[in-house]
Amino acid sequence: MPKVSIIMGSKSDLPVAEKAIAILRRFDVDFDIAVASAHRTPKRVEEIVTSCGADVFISIAGLSAALPGVIASFTCKPVIGVPVSGKLNYDALLSIVQMPPGIPVAAVGLDRGDNAAVLAVEMLAMTDERLSKALADHRKEQADKVAADSEQVIKDVGC
Repeated sequence: MPKVSIIMGSKSDLPVAEKAIAILRRFDVDFDIAVASAHRTPKRVEEIVTSCGADVFISIAGLSAALPGVIASFTCKPVIGVPVSGKLNYDALLSIVQMPPGIPVAAVGLDRGDNAAVLAVEMLAMTDERLSKALADHRKEQADKVAADSEQVIKDVGC
């Protein structure tokens, strides 16, 4: 079964990781989670990445947000970076999107652990028909909700 590994730079990133976890559980995708710092525990990062057997990595980090790039340096598998908002939002975002040639990291918006998980599921769905169907159903549910919201707004406004 496909597997996603969520690696956070610190325990304080857990609220962002919980968004990803909710999506992965919704799609019944196996995952593991760990805290490892690109700067304080680089050997731990390498050990996790090279031994966990993940198909896709979600890396959640703030400040200089080096963690997604460090993870990408240890694997040829997809890495999705999630910048964590804070006092220096642009630092985290740019650290993830401005990777050097040959070591790309996908990036989602600030604190968008949910989008990182959806992107991971989309990657896994390329070779998993069950996930592909579940994603199509998820997209339909989202479209139905927007339509229902529109009807409600029209009703509330009295048009």
